[in-house]
Amino acid sequence: MSDLKDPRVLFAAERTLLSWSRTCLSLIAFGFIVERAGLLLQVLAPENTHALQGVLSFWIGIFFIFGGCFFSIFSARQYAIVLKTLNPEEFPPDYPARWGIVVNALVAVLGALLIVALFLGQA
Repeated sequence: MSDLKDPRVLFAAERTLLSWSRTCLSLIAFGFIVERAGLLLQVLAPENTHALQGVLSFWIGIFFIFGGCFFSIFSARQYAIVLKTLNPEEFPPDYPARWGIVVNALVAVLGALLIVALFLGQA
């Protein structure tokens, strides 16, 4: 529980959440690129590409995307826990502190939809 009664505590927690958001988006984007790299290798050099390379790039990409989704939800949960510990004096008037949670949840849902789309495209 914070007893500082200073909005900078809230802003520090929000900056941490935003850092996690950028990390999660980077993991999802990197996972998509890794997943598509296997397809690119098959198109560019089909005679030199083994089936195992395509399977590995698919699963490694899915793993990165899943990690981005998981950490997005986890960081939003941690931020919500921190918000519960703050005093009302630490919130600026009419400041929507919960939008970060909504954005992280949306990132996680869109990442999960990307995983589903990639699985459907694989079949």
